[in-house]
Amino acid sequence: MTDILTKIENEVKANKIIIYMKGDKNAPQCGFSAAVVDIFKLLDVPFETRDILQDNELREGIKKYSNWPTIPQIFINGKFIGGCDITRELYQTGELQKIVKESVKAQ
Repeated sequence: MTDILTKIENEVKANKIIIYMKGDKNAPQCGFSAAVVDIFKLLDVPFETRDILQDNELREGIKKYSNWPTIPQIFINGKFIGGCDITRELYQTGELQKIVKESVKAQ
């Protein structure tokens, strides 16, 4: 488990925005993952995705890493933001746009 946690830590640090989800940004495999991808596409910012369905170790590891039981999981600038509901709420209040803008500016 330590290896996968190290891998996740490196991915989270290496990508401004990364989403651990079911499927990938071109083919989400659940409604919650699709909703999150749609939000980031609306924001028109680069983001990476990792498909937890392809790797059971990653699926379990990400839950342990974030201490969050559900998928998708969104990380911006190395910080865990939350899942679909939190991301949707942040988008609706305009807060997500601020967080993303700061993230992109920090490049």
